[in-house]
Amino acid sequence: MSEEFASRVAFVTGGGSGIGRATSLRLAGRGASVAVVDRNPAGAAGTVELIVATGGRAIAIDADATSEDAVNEAVRRATSDLGSAPTILVNNASSGGGDDPLSTSVETWDRVMVGALRSQFVVSKAILPGMIDAGRGSIVCVSTVNGLMGIGDDAYSAAKAGVINFAKNLAVRYGQYGIRANVVCPGTVQTPAWTRRLERTPDIFERLTPWYPIGRVGQADDIAAAITFLASDDASFITGVVLPVDGGLTAGMWRMGRDLQGD
Repeated sequence: MSEEFASRVAFVTGGGSGIGRATSLRLAGRGASVAVVDRNPAGAAGTVELIVATGGRAIAIDADATSEDAVNEAVRRATSDLGSAPTILVNNASSGGGDDPLSTSVETWDRVMVGALRSQFVVSKAILPGMIDAGRGSIVCVSTVNGLMGIGDDAYSAAKAGVINFAKNLAVRYGQYGIRANVVCPGTVQTPAWTRRLERTPDIFERLTPWYPIGRVGQADDIAAAITFLASDDASFITGVVLPVDGGLTAGMWRMGRDLQGD
């Protein structure tokens, strides 16, 4: 086990599955003590079991990232049980929904904004004082390629675009305290979040693969690797960046170019 993050506490929201679980495992594998935060307690406990089985240290915290009271208590518990305030934050918890504005209710729009955007504000607000006291910190906010261009899912995409601007403001406001804030924008990633869509369209990943120049859709560990890098001291001069981790999806219009050539 690497000791890169030894003596540091990481706070990972949505850590019970998918990208959050993969990131928690990577951080723990490099020596961090990890607070695995999820509103699905079984998922969080499952991640902790995997970490402990490989010699890592972690606790599971059942908390809704949109609730200020729940998050404040989760940060207090992480600090108490793991021995110090978190100086690594992975803002990963989210919610989706809301496609065509004409068919999206105001209630759905608000729910998505709360789950995908307010959650990152609530958690960051709770974590920042401890980072300021420590004189260091790394915040990695998980957005999406949907926040960079129009792909549909309008409410979700708008919320994730807001995440990008929020992280940039964190970077410029709190850099003076040794705190960095960056964003990863995943493309299509095979996670449990796709379960319902797979039930409707079993070949969805095969249909999406041609859009990716690298020739495949992503895996949770692809995103976790980028998050872990941005959290590390190897990225100590990187802050306020937006990193697409998308197999080349946003690099250009390759499929359009093929159509133009008649290929």
